[in-house]
Amino acid sequence: MTENSSADVIVIGLGPGGETVAARLLESGLDVVGIERELVGGECPYWGCIPSKMMVRAAGALQEARRVPQLAGAAEVRPDFAPVARRIRAEATDDWDDAVAVARFEKAGGRFLRGSAAIEAPGRVRVGDETVQARRGVVVATGSSPVRPRIPGLAEAGYWTNREAIAATSAPDSLVVLGGGAIGLELAQAFARFGAAVAVVEGADRILPNEEPEASELAERVLTAEGISVHAGRRAIAVHRDADRHVTLEDGTQVSGAELLVSVGRRPSTRGLGLEHYGIEGPAVPVDPAMRAAEGLWAIGDVTGLGGFTHLSVHHAGIAAADILGEPTPDQHAVVPRVTFTDPEIGSVGFTEAAARAAGLRVLVGTADAAMTSRGFTHGPGNAGLIKLVVDADRDLLVGATSAGPSGGEVLGLLALVVHAHVPVAALRSMIFAYPTFHRGVLDALAALS
Repeated sequence: MTENSSADVIVIGLGPGGETVAARLLESGLDVVGIERELVGGECPYWGCIPSKMMVRAAGALQEARRVPQLAGAAEVRPDFAPVARRIRAEATDDWDDAVAVARFEKAGGRFLRGSAAIEAPGRVRVGDETVQARRGVVVATGSSPVRPRIPGLAEAGYWTNREAIAATSAPDSLVVLGGGAIGLELAQAFARFGAAVAVVEGADRILPNEEPEASELAERVLTAEGISVHAGRRAIAVHRDADRHVTLEDGTQVSGAELLVSVGRRPSTRGLGLEHYGIEGPAVPVDPAMRAAEGLWAIGDVTGLGGFTHLSVHHAGIAAADILGEPTPDQHAVVPRVTFTDPEIGSVGFTEAAARAAGLRVLVGTADAAMTSRGFTHGPGNAGLIKLVVDADRDLLVGATSAGPSGGEVLGLLALVVHAHVPVAALRSMIFAYPTFHRGVLDALAALS
């Protein structure tokens, strides 16, 4: 027997975005059913942003201790991954249990269903033996999953995604990372600092291919200095396994590791959802500025293909909730900052120089070396970084920026505000920057504009 019920809104996927839109609708008095087939909270708190940054933080503490002899005398540290693993499991509430998150949702008034959602018709969703009819509509917030490349031998050899890497209880003796993007590099550097011999393979001509070339060069220089081998511009064409995993590159080079981490991108998780009932083929769900994908259907976060960031998903949630409630919607196209939490941190916002030129802008560019600033000088070892500004010369506006360094992600906050609020460059020049700070390097980059 199938049980039938109804709700004002059905939210499919209770990651950060889904939880946020559901909470907003519940606060407004709507009846909400939330559906999640995995863990309430989504990828970010269990296998993504939060536990990975715990790993990065621990690895950074090790590296800082290794810098002590250059700054304050003798020091010796022995890496131990056990505290990291314990801390991650504690944060994930006792080995990846979402009981607290489910209770939070239900206490707010939501009705929770565990299982895989299947849309049977517009507004009608089945979960197991229950079918729910939405009176106002459905919000799809099912996130994304790792891309699993079709490389001969890969499946047979076995490999980690970010989930297995986060769940590790010890650092492997050696590790090959396929993918030189943010996730791959963060985990590569963290495991290397815990003693793993690490090789990174990136098919594009440089690691961090979506960032400025200067940021890619900086990251490769630092990682190489830490003993990580970087193989960019060469795709993996085969994998085989004996005691280790062996990856063959297209130029014949072979790299090997006890473990293999695949981090070559993520794909919207919409397979089997039933979006064809709304005329949507997928995998990404196209949306309008109000996050509407069709009549009575909204999509937010990774599934839209607009960017795979927790902060963007939460922003989308606010837009969708406002539209459902008939309120004015925020701007979907607000600038989206991003940070790669390597050491140095690499943050960026808006256009790269190449993208600005491709858009037909008359561009001025200024770059400053973070290590050459007064704060960089006093910081000493581990001070590698840069600030790069991309300016629309005709409008005197900053349209893009990169901030890399020990506090690169934090310095980015200033630059993201300037881009978002359309602050004239002339006003930025007139600002008083505290001395000595890393963000004062913005003045050096402004002075270098040409």
